[in-house]
Formats: sequence, C-alpha cells, structure tokens
Amino acid sequence: MVVFGSGYYSPMERGYGEHDHHSSAHDHAHDSVQTDNIGVGIGDMGMSLGLGPVPNVSAIAAKLRPGGKKLEFVFTGSGKGSGQGQTPEMYGLKQRQALVEIAKVNQVDFTTHSTIGVYGLAGMDQQGNFSKQSKTHSINEVKRAIEFAADVAKGGPVVVHTGEFSRPIADALWNKEDKQWAGKFEIHPEEAERASYRVVDIRTGATIQEARKNKKVARPVWNTPTEEEGFVYKDYDGTQHKVARFDPDKIPLDENGRPVYVDYFGERVRPEVRVPKYDKKEQNFVVRQLDWTDLEKEAKRMTQRAQDTLRDFKDGKITEQELKKSYWYRFKEHKLSEIDVKPEEAYIIETFETNAANARGWSYQYGQGFDDSVDAIKKLRKAYEFYQKLEDATSDDEKWRLKQEINTLRLPTNLIPPESKLPTQIIKEEIRNHESRMKQAREASASQWAQAEEAIETIRHVQSADAYAFREACDSYARLALTAMKQTDKLAQQGQLKKPLQVAMENLFPEQYGSHPDELVHLVQKSREAMVDLLKRENRIGDEEARRRAEQHITITFDTGHINMWRKYWKGDPNKSLATNDKEFDSWMIEKVKNMAPFIGHVHIDDNYGYHDDHLAPGEGNTPIREMIKVLKERGYKGEIIIEPGADYTTDASGFNSVMKTWRHFGMPVYGRGMAGRGGGRGRSWEDVGYGWFGQNAPPYFTFGGYSPSEDWTLWSGVPLE
Repeated sequence: MVVFGSGYYSPMERGYGEHDHHSSAHDHAHDSVQTDNIGVGIGDMGMSLGLGPVPNVSAIAAKLRPGGKKLEFVFTGSGKGSGQGQTPEMYGLKQRQALVEIAKVNQVDFTTHSTIGVYGLAGMDQQGNFSKQSKTHSINEVKRAIEFAADVAKGGPVVVHTGEFSRPIADALWNKEDKQWAGKFEIHPEEAERASYRVVDIRTGATIQEARKNKKVARPVWNTPTEEEGFVYKDYDGTQHKVARFDPDKIPLDENGRPVYVDYFGERVRPEVRVPKYDKKEQNFVVRQLDWTDLEKEAKRMTQRAQDTLRDFKDGKITEQELKKSYWYRFKEHKLSEIDVKPEEAYIIETFETNAANARGWSYQYGQGFDDSVDAIKKLRKAYEFYQKLEDATSDDEKWRLKQEINTLRLPTNLIPPESKLPTQIIKEEIRNHESRMKQAREASASQWAQAEEAIETIRHVQSADAYAFREACDSYARLALTAMKQTDKLAQQGQLKKPLQVAMENLFPEQYGSHPDELVHLVQKSREAMVDLLKRENRIGDEEARRRAEQHITITFDTGHINMWRKYWKGDPNKSLATNDKEFDSWMIEKVKNMAPFIGHVHIDDNYGYHDDHLAPGEGNTPIREMIKVLKERGYKGEIIIEPGADYTTDASGFNSVMKTWRHFGMPVYGRGMAGRGGGRGRSWEDVGYGWFGQNAPPYFTFGGYSPSEDWTLWSGVPLE
C-alpha cells in the first residue's frame, strides 16, 4: 500500500529516500520542492470531512490513509445531534482521546469547523427577526466546537460562518465609496431603486417594518418662523431671536445650526412636539410626500439632533430623565462620532410620528365635552340632593305639582303629554347619560392617547436591522473569542497547546453581510474592539495586551469558492470582451485578498463557476486559486490550506479525488521526485497521475504489465520497478 503525505511507503519504494517517521523534519520534507514559486507543498494542505456523512472515528481514521497532513472536522448537526448531522457532543471522552492518538501516530493536525447550521451570530431567526435566544443558541453551538477543538485538535482555528443579515448590494458603502471598484456589483438592474431595509425594535429584536426605497412616506410640513414675521421667534427662555440661516431645504436654523420649529404663536417648541403648518388660503394642513432622497436628508438632520441632544446631556444642560424623553436615549453610550441615524430609521420615525399625531387628534376629538360632562354631573348631583329633600318633605297628594313643574321646565309647551316623573328620576337619567358619554370619551380618548405614547416610545427604540445585527454579532464574536482565549491558556498550562484557538470568521454567500471582503475585515476589526473592551472591563487586562489577544483569537477564514460567487453580480463593461471583464473581476478578487491578508488565519480552497457553491476541485472552475494562494504566501501566510471536496463525491470516484486534483493543479511532486535524476528523466508530478495522460501519445506511467507496451517499468510514483 502507498499512502501519500502520511509517512507510509510501499515496500517496493524503500531505500529510495531517507525517511524517519518520527522525525519532525518529515513534516515538510517534501514541501521544500515547490512549483512556480507559489510556496505551497502537500504538507500545507488538508481535507475537510463532514461528520455525519463520515459516520465515526474508524471512518475518520480511514480518511487519513490516502494522504494529507491536515484534516478539518466539519460538524453538520445543530442542537441535538443525529447520525447524518453530528455535533461535537456526540464524541465522548474515549472517542476524543482516540482522535488525539490518531493525530499523534499519523503526525496529522486537525482543524475544526463549527456547525454549518449557523449563519452569523447576530441571532437572526428564519423569519428575519433577531432574538437573544437565537443568538445564545448560535453562541453555544460555536462554543461546543471550541471545546472540541481544544480537546481533540489541541488548538487551531474554529471556523464560523458569517451571514449576519441580508442587505442590498447596490447601496453598500463599499459599492459606493471604493474608488477603484465603485458601482461594480448589483443583484439585479433595479436593485438600487427597489431595495428595502428592515427596522427593528431594540427591545425585542423583532422587525417593526420594512422601509422601501421606491415607496414614499407622507408627513406634515412642520411649522417654522415665517417671512411675514421677519423669521423672528420666541426662544425657549422667552427671548426673541431671528433665524440665523437656512439649511439646503430651507429649514430655519439658529446660531448653533439647530432647526427652529414654532407653534402657532411664534414660540419655539422641541422637535419632538413640533406642529404641522396650516395653510390659511387652502384651509388645511400642509402635507409632503418624502422620497428616499428626502429621507437621507432627514436622517442627516436627525443625526445632528441626536448629537446635539447627547452633547447637551454630557455637558449637563439636560438631565437623564429629559434625555429619556427624547428620541435619542439609545445613543447614550455612543461616542458623538458614532451616532448615525439611517434613512430607513428616518422612514419609520416619520411614519410613527404621523401615527402618533393621528392618535392624538382622535384623542382630542373623543375627549371633547368631557370636562362639560363632569361639570354637568356635579351640578345635577346637587340638584338631585335638593329635589330629594323637597320630595321627602312633600306629601304624596302634592307630588303631582313637582312632576308638573319639572316637566314644564323640560317641555315649554304642552303639545306633547309629558311622561309623569319626579325630578329625582329625571335627574338620575341625566346623570346616567352624562356618565355614559364620559365613559365613551374616557375610553376612546385615553386609548388613542396611549397609542400615541406607544408610537413615540417605539420611536425611542427604533434601529436599523443592519446596525442592530452588526452590534449583536460583534458582541457574540468577542465573547466566543474569550472562550477561545481561556481554552488556549488552559492548554498552554497543560503543555498541550499546538496553536492558539481562533474564532475564524468565514466569508459566506454574497447575499449576506460578511461575505464581501471589506465587510469581513470590518466585522473582524469591530469584534476585536469589542473583545478589547470586554478584556479591559471584565478581566482587567491592559490595552496593549488586550489588543494582542484579540488579534490572536479573532481571524478570518478565507474561502476561495465563496469569493468567486461574487462573479454573478459583477457589472461588466458592455463595451469590453467577456475575457476582459473576467480578467477585471479576477483583479478585483486578488486586490481584496491582499487587503484581507493581514487578518486571514485559515484558508478553504474550492472552485466553482461563479454561480453556486458547488465545491469543485481547485482548477476545475474559473477561480484564480493559485494566484490567491501565491498572494497570501508572499504576505507571509503560514496557516492551513483546507481543500473542501463537494461535487467529486458525485461526479468522480470520491471526495479525495478533489485533493489529488488540487495537488495536480498546484504542480506538486509525488514521492519519488527526488530520484528523477537516477534515470535521467524528469520528476513525476500529479499531472502524470489520474487524468494527466489524456491526449498523450505515450501510455500513462502508472500502468504496467499487460496494459503497457513500454519497457520502462516504473511504478506510478515514478520509482523504478526492481
């Protein structure tokens, strides 16, 4: 038997190279020979195994026999494991120890891929809402993978899928602000006009509403100082001022650049209680339809309002209670530069302000006459007491006079015979009528007022789903990195640490946040910052050491196939050839790999044609994998390179064929290359094996006997047959 990369040789190959299975020099003995200066050898590469499809420890051991120095465990289950969806906790102490021993005997390194069932750590559920429960579930799934990696792999990367939330591509900042590649991506031609953004309630994480770019929102035009009055207004302290200047939309501003809104008497009011402008000529209130451009402007004004409010709070000009009554209390812990109200938030705020105004209007309507009813009841009760005493003092024979008197008061004429009732009876009826009107007014008016207050309270907790999810995700990655750090320290104390444990975020599908290289780098940077804050606050670690640990335990898993899937959304130049556009897209990928390189701690290589994640073997699609790996190696990358088989399980003999195709794609030597000079011929590479002989006139060197007319008897590894 010949086992490539594992340290075992066929008896017929003994003597053709010095080899000590237990020597550490063997680890890269065959890596020193490289092709095209890419800097990668067989020892750098490994293969991923889906645990579930690979059923048990024995099957894992069998996967080592074809060769390879590294193996990545991929957990396909989540929650309670099953036969086809295994989880880390399905492997007990004895099985974990068996895997440790397998790695030691075969001098193989293991890496770990947390469950493929987790897409990001923001806590997004299948309905697109966010919840702490979903977030905790995802964290625990990754945490159990970290603990498994500590027990079995003794460190190393733990891969975590990103995909924190869905977001439009056309509007992404990197698609607008990247000078070299701006506007190069879109999901469909109308995406920029039809994009939608979700807004959540930060109290629950549930989606409040979607803001759509092609849908306008109506809201009142707010009352401001007028030209007829010289743009003069009475300020909060009663002093008179004149508008200092106007913003581009003619909103009047004071000397501090804050918008000025007034009531109908020219007195300044806070923005939260501004009133609509009344058109005397048309005799109605002025309403305006806001499009997305208007909302972007309004969002900037709201950002300024929020910054002003927080600045006043930090300067002691307003109390915390007053801050809570504003819309902007949720920014209390933010730096002023970090405050950013987004257009979709402005969309919802404007909508809810209109809803609140509508509810208040009905509350006023329903409440009309409430005070009159209260006063009437008070008077009627006094009248009741008076007539009750009068009736008690009147004999039954004389009470008809009281009935006649009260009825005469109610009916000035005697055209209709009145119903014969005593004054107290009639007064009781009137009291009941007023009480009924009071109840109706009270319930209707109070409920409408409650709806108005609820709308305002919701405004105080409105946040873009993107911003909310990003913050939650960074917190999750930071806390998982703390777990990785503690497990790393534990292994180091035990003298068993091979490599620090890393939470290695993987770029996933283009439709989800975290897939684009710029997004992934930003997610890593902010997660590291979150970890630094946790370490300084909860673990009392100094700033420099905290940053070092954050960089050590939060990294990127770069997947070559996933980045190539951006190809389907690339906007090529219609005036250029297909080949030229493809070359430009390849240039984009290479440029982004260079940018990501300082953050990359782990690599997956697989191929596709730019549409779906089919996991072709490298070289079988159109991904420039060799160029990407060369870039990483030139920038000092020394981590694992894991081949992820997929299609070859179905379209070829086995998943391991993807590994052999990869070796061939990188021009790697097979064992025996060192003896090429013995026969004067070239060394054997993987181009000579498998499919490499197709189209050649000479028979393949890896066949012999009756199938080969050649007299040059050699084994397929290139070792002469003796």
